[in-house]
Amino acid sequence: MDIAATIAKELNVTEQHVQNVITLLDEGNTVPFIARYRKEMHGTMDDQLIRTLSDRLEYLRGLEQRKAEVEKIISDRGQLTDELRQRIEDAATMSELEDLYRPYKQKRRTRATIAKEKGLEPLAELLFSQEPDCPVPIRVAAEFVDPEKGVNTPEEALGGAGDIIAEWISDDAAIRKFLREFYMKYAAISSVAAKKTPEDTVYRNYYDFNSPVAKVAGHQILAMNRGEKEEVLKVAIEINREMVVELIARRTVKKPLCASSAFVRECTADAYDRLIAPSVEREVRAALTESASEGAIGQFALNLRPLLMQPPVKGFVTMGLDPGYRMGCKVAVVDGTGKVLDTAVVYPTYGERQKQECIQKLAALIRKHRVVHIAIGNGTASRETEQMTVELIAFLGRGAGVSYTIVNEAGASVYSASKLAAEEFPEYDVNLRSAVSIARRLQDPLAELVKIDPKSIGVGQYQHDMPEKRLSQALDGVVEDCVNAVGVDVNTASAPLLSRVAGLNGSVAGNIVRFREENGSFTSRRQLLKVKGLGAKAFEQCAGFLRVPESEEVLDNTAVHPESYAAAEKLLLICGYTKAEVRAQELGRLRERVKAYGEERAAAECGVGVPTLRDVVTELMKPGRDPRDELPAPVLRTDVLDIKDLKKGMELRGTVRNVIDFGAFVDIGVHQDGLVHISKICDRFIRHPSEVLSVGDVVTVWVLDVDEKKGRISLTMKKPQ
Repeated sequence: MDIAATIAKELNVTEQHVQNVITLLDEGNTVPFIARYRKEMHGTMDDQLIRTLSDRLEYLRGLEQRKAEVEKIISDRGQLTDELRQRIEDAATMSELEDLYRPYKQKRRTRATIAKEKGLEPLAELLFSQEPDCPVPIRVAAEFVDPEKGVNTPEEALGGAGDIIAEWISDDAAIRKFLREFYMKYAAISSVAAKKTPEDTVYRNYYDFNSPVAKVAGHQILAMNRGEKEEVLKVAIEINREMVVELIARRTVKKPLCASSAFVRECTADAYDRLIAPSVEREVRAALTESASEGAIGQFALNLRPLLMQPPVKGFVTMGLDPGYRMGCKVAVVDGTGKVLDTAVVYPTYGERQKQECIQKLAALIRKHRVVHIAIGNGTASRETEQMTVELIAFLGRGAGVSYTIVNEAGASVYSASKLAAEEFPEYDVNLRSAVSIARRLQDPLAELVKIDPKSIGVGQYQHDMPEKRLSQALDGVVEDCVNAVGVDVNTASAPLLSRVAGLNGSVAGNIVRFREENGSFTSRRQLLKVKGLGAKAFEQCAGFLRVPESEEVLDNTAVHPESYAAAEKLLLICGYTKAEVRAQELGRLRERVKAYGEERAAAECGVGVPTLRDVVTELMKPGRDPRDELPAPVLRTDVLDIKDLKKGMELRGTVRNVIDFGAFVDIGVHQDGLVHISKICDRFIRHPSEVLSVGDVVTVWVLDVDEKKGRISLTMKKPQ
């Protein structure tokens, strides 16, 4: 297989670009580095496409390796023909390859192997050949009666031969491939309630469910799988048995008028019922689950990216509230850089008197530290805490300029109990650490969320049912891409954040922090080479993503890679600018001057490609820029709604908290997020809500329906007529 050509065709990119990326990956380059700093080599593919390419490369190389193993095993047994070798080389998937290998696998003792031990294989060959002069099966079977071998009657001989033929049919790669494709097109998947199942559970929509396999949605597959695992549902694959047996028989019954053809037809039915159907059903279920899992993982990654890239609310003193009932509401005040200034525990849910005491105490903290924003975790008791916060803001008065927002606290408890949190805040207990994390999530979501296992962040569906390794790989890739897209201040970043920078690992990130503590702030990118474990290759990969605002070299605070410093300086000279003007951000006409000079001409004179030149221009125009600042800011509130306040047709502004297969959940300032069904997102047809919405989007919605008893809110993004 020409792997580069295969991937190029699949991804609709040029083969040379694919080969270049493969070479870069094999040389140990990271995906963010390749995506950002080797654009001329890959035709400006983005990081997601390069990761897809990397995944396919790994799969196809694994397939090639498995082909070599299979060929060797069959060859060592002296059974490898030229035709079989060609079929193995042509196999495009692992399942096709394993189908070809199936007849040659070492099998446990089956009915067919027992029949072969009794010497019945020649009888099976004679009957399966369906030659015109083949005698009646029962008569020829009589010749194979041998009590010493355990064959006492012609019927026993015939039964053994039938077992052998059934296994041959079952092991036929072409039949299995045909059936898999047939099932995927024409089978149905159904589920029913298991006995003694409660009437109303989260699986009630699947108590009598039936859908064509070709049309079933991924979230439906995952729901049925979980319901089956919890013994609430019984799931089955359904298909017209008679039709399938007839279709197989057309391949196995070669000469209908032959005396043995009817017997072969019976063997075909037995092969399907006993050997093929259970196996193919398992394969179809597995394929559906794999597809659904990949879809869910992809959606999780899609949701995670905008959550990590939410605009930071930097530079303001922030109060974090981690709501709770029995243990009270944990409070942490942090300064504009995230340093903890104060902590407390209050009890706003214990009664009116305690709530008023809570308001007095928090008001004193706000005045003392000049708090500007309050971040409230969205977990248990957040509704009551939000109501208390609104009363607190009213008590402070409008002149105080205090606002609040609800923060997704998923994973905060995981972080607060972690070894990392214990090292970061040894003086605080677990509960107060989570309040600090909530406050910091508002200030810089990316810097705080990188400390948490992405699976615990809670913007997916059925994430606990996903293949662990694949999910972690996909989500870690998203975190890495986001961190490197934003860039990291080497003098303020935590070790967990630094460890996500391309080319760095946990050990080297820790060494950077220790170097910083022992020697003071870094004053240049080149100084990184003095860090233990950070060699030339690691420096090449990480340097462009690390910022050194304190450096005298202004380019050290941009995404311009050190290898392109000479090109940047040449460009400034061509356009009549100085580095002092770069630092002062006085290059407003740089892009115009480059275009007037000619991009290709400028790139050639600077010794770089046009894509790199354009990136250099962008960075020079706004050194130290944060791409997140260009996104809509989070909604900050000063009042709250109760679900009882919602009326049909009411217009509200909200923040998208999660995007799933059938819609999106939107925070509208009520304790319970509202659901916008996919059919209510826009007027045009969309296959998935992610075509229109992302986590963190600020949207206008209208109330469709409210079920106070069940706490359900239905919303629409289509303006009512």
